[in-house]
Amino acid sequence: MLHPSQAKYFAYKLSNRQPTDSVEKLVNTMLDAQVDLNPHQVDAALFAFKSPLSKGAILADEVGLGKTIEAGLVIAQKWAERKRRILIITPANLRKQWSQELSEKFFLQTTILEKKTFDAVISLGNLNPFDQENIVLCSYPFAMKKAAYLRATNWDLVVIDEAHRLRNVYRTDNKTGKAIKDALIERPKVLLTATPLQNSILELYGLVSIIDDYAFGDLKSFRQRYSRLADEENGGLYLELKIDLHLFVKGL
Repeated sequence: MLHPSQAKYFAYKLSNRQPTDSVEKLVNTMLDAQVDLNPHQVDAALFAFKSPLSKGAILADEVGLGKTIEAGLVIAQKWAERKRRILIITPANLRKQWSQELSEKFFLQTTILEKKTFDAVISLGNLNPFDQENIVLCSYPFAMKKAAYLRATNWDLVVIDEAHRLRNVYRTDNKTGKAIKDALIERPKVLLTATPLQNSILELYGLVSIIDDYAFGDLKSFRQRYSRLADEENGGLYLELKIDLHLFVKGL
């Protein structure tokens, strides 16, 4: 077991000596990972670390290009820096897969929180089961129901898988998206999605607002600046993007 002074030394070596946009930042993490990395995956992980002042990133590589591995590199690096309050929100059917990937490829232990495990932790005297030593995995509905606990936890990193499920968070009737966004608004986040845009450019506004509520201003300002009305006779709304998206999204 490391002495606290040793742990601080290694954390310093991992996080402070290398520039955030340098591959050297991830060298120690990559040496331990049991995975064959592709260059674009390393690049994506570095993108997520690019600015130490950044509130997060959207990784939007296509299906099958390894977004889970990219997020795993970011998670492993945070863990190595002893920033270990880490939450992963994912569809319920992917929780076990995430747990296995992190265990087998990055040697990171996770706890899947659902009603049974949540209540068991409460019975042991921990009044906030989200605040624990392992990486926490939970589903979207569970995150919404336990939003107060999420808000009370000082997360070092939140990873949201299949983040397009929150793309309509700007709508007032999107209760799940609004609850999760409000609970985690001050926490650094990485959003994973292969389809950041499906029906409307407003979906991008929604996803970016989860990371930074002020990046595009309010919804009215976004509509005025980045969209135009056309085909008024048919009642169609056509949206035209006029900015360089790579400032916010990796992979488009």
